[in-house]
Amino acid sequence: MLDRAAMLEAEGIAPAQVIRALIERGAISPGAPLADRQIQPASLDLRLGRKAYRIRASFLPGPGQSVRERLNDVLLHEFSLENGAVLETGCVYLVPLLEGLALPPDILAATNPKSSTGRLDVFTRVIADGVRGFDTVPPGYAGPLWAEVSPRTFPVLVRTGSRLSQVRFRKGSVGLSGDEMRALQEAERLVDTDQPDLRDGISVTVDLAGQGKDKRVGYRAKRHAAVIDVDNVRGYDIEDFWEPVSSRDRKLILDPGEFYILASREAVHVPPDYAAEMVPFDPLVGEFRVHYAGFFDPGFGHAESGGKGSRAVLEVRSHEVPFILEHGQTVGRLVYEKLSARPDTLYGQELGSNYQAQGLKLSKHFRT
Repeated sequence: MLDRAAMLEAEGIAPAQVIRALIERGAISPGAPLADRQIQPASLDLRLGRKAYRIRASFLPGPGQSVRERLNDVLLHEFSLENGAVLETGCVYLVPLLEGLALPPDILAATNPKSSTGRLDVFTRVIADGVRGFDTVPPGYAGPLWAEVSPRTFPVLVRTGSRLSQVRFRKGSVGLSGDEMRALQEAERLVDTDQPDLRDGISVTVDLAGQGKDKRVGYRAKRHAAVIDVDNVRGYDIEDFWEPVSSRDRKLILDPGEFYILASREAVHVPPDYAAEMVPFDPLVGEFRVHYAGFFDPGFGHAESGGKGSRAVLEVRSHEVPFILEHGQTVGRLVYEKLSARPDTLYGQELGSNYQAQGLKLSKHFRT
């Protein structure tokens, strides 16, 4: 086992113990005492701050400009989150995060919505001062972080400390070559298929075979549903917010503008020394988007941490036209990356992880 100083020098995705070391060194400023389980096996949950700003349009600050400076151009009104507030569907909000960064010159940060955020169809991305793109913070950045939040289907109740996003820290070369991917698949069986597509990661396909007598393949969100408190775990009945979707011919027509929860056909495995991310699939294969929330932690689907048989849950939204999905169709790709060290805690039951050993599963807010 490397000591903490050596782990800070090693290349790869930062595991939990390195994230703690970065906090101790001031590279991450929590802004408030860390919350329980805020540090995950290879990521840090980001918390909403004390105010929110309703804005009329999304934006990027661009080089030499701060988010705060650009905010004045698009601000509609501001309000407090300290006692909770509802974010309405169809609106765009900007929220300063409690966490700030002072990154070393050789570490960059990448952000993504948390799994539960994506499964509620809350479009969330992070921006920083002077950046040209969302969800990426360059090496050496020192300054605040902001979350852009836009609920798409359900209005959500949030408050100071609510966690909608997560951040990973990368140093050096973390990707795997084609040969390394093939060797890892053979050694660890990343997906339970004998002939996986290993181009640019590993392919993930959709399960439309149907489960049970009703041949259920997923859920479609109901419109005009009630508010969901993002911090209320298992507080809601499924039937108040979702309708089951079935398929008896192993096909599903996606209606434009509707939001679906589906599952992968393959069981997915992330070995303890790696992290994975679901990346956008080639838009030329269909008019739909899959998976807002892309991070898969080390230990997801790992048998020794109670995850054998874990499926990837797919958050699916069609675009302008109806589109037919078929059983086994490729809908995304998992890209695997090396960790700088094995995390001291894996994703799984001991950590209280909500989605280990999952099949077709809605977010943690719903009673099963």
